[in-house]
Amino acid sequence: MAEHHSRLIKKYPNRRLYDTASSCYITLADVRDLVLGQEEFQVIDAKSGEDLTRSILLQIILEEESGGSPMFSSDVLSHMIRFYGNAMQGFMGRYLENNISAFTEMQAKLQEQTKSLYGENSPMSKDLWAQFLNFQGPALNSMMTAYVDQSRRMFSQMQEQIESQTRTLFTGFPFPGSKPPGDKS
Repeated sequence: MAEHHSRLIKKYPNRRLYDTASSCYITLADVRDLVLGQEEFQVIDAKSGEDLTRSILLQIILEEESGGSPMFSSDVLSHMIRFYGNAMQGFMGRYLENNISAFTEMQAKLQEQTKSLYGENSPMSKDLWAQFLNFQGPALNSMMTAYVDQSRRMFSQMQEQIESQTRTLFTGFPFPGSKPPGDKS
């Protein structure tokens, strides 16, 4: 069982990463393995003491994304950039975070159950999660479609509301092409 305090990785000016737990230099691929192994760690600048964990994680994502099978299309990435500096930025971050943590929770529960059924290091727990995700593919797709449709409906309802409010606001003014009330011609 790994100890709970997170391991410290120092980044030196020569861009090399030094793992204080194993007392040796490590690569970005090693850091990625720590993430995959659920190890808690913190990367700090050896000189300034500045926390660089986020930027290292972003570097790892960048490498994954420029690899063979990226997760995000150019369109999605462009939209993400547009969210920055937008009032929606915080909302978007929370929305993604909540969805990801719900997903992680499901994975942990599934692995826990398979461990108790099939033993500690059974490949079954990984297989089951893969099966679950494969099965989820179509389910997730239809869920997302339903979600998007629902959002579209809400949006058009809001539009209608705004339009009707605007109409009531301007009832005193004749709309182009509309006859004033009481005009029988």
